[in-house]
Amino acid sequence: MMDNKYLVEVQNLQQYFPVAGGKLFEKKVVKAVDNVSFGIKRGETLGLVGESGCGKTTTGRTLLRLYEPTSRKDLF
Repeated sequence: MMDNKYLVEVQNLQQYFPVAGGKLFEKKVVKAVDNVSFGIKRGETLGLVGESGCGKTTTGRTLLRLYEPTSRKDLF
């Protein structure tokens, strides 16, 4: 019987970066990754594809905890 549990499951990953400038006390952010969800089961391969600057590297770095995520629900 095959086990259908995920090795990695990510739900609603968000990675925002603060941006300097703007009005006093105004908080601006760049939404580098916004609500990304996926799961990887044993034996599966996941490929992230997209245009330059769409958040592929930021997603990977956030999963590796090189960046602390703004918000996420993940199960490892």
